[in-house]
Amino acid sequence: MAQGWEVLSMLLPDGGWYISGNDYEGIQFKECEPITKAAFEAGFAQYDTLQVEQAQAKTQAKADLLERLGITEQEARLLLS
Repeated sequence: MAQGWEVLSMLLPDGGWYISGNDYEGIQFKECEPITKAAFEAGFAQYDTLQVEQAQAKTQAKADLLERLGITEQEARLLLS
């Protein structure tokens, strides 16, 4: 599960905030436009979904590269060792 700072980094990537803990009440918006509690709480599911999508994309990119090279994952590991 995502941490509060990870959610804020996704929703407000330019910073300007401080968080203590994982609750909305622990956020201080210093140099950014505040987000709502609902947006922050929904961000946890969005972050988890984004992580799954990124992992799937990385796995697919790796498989595509191995296929283009015409080698197996084991052969790639052997080359890199």
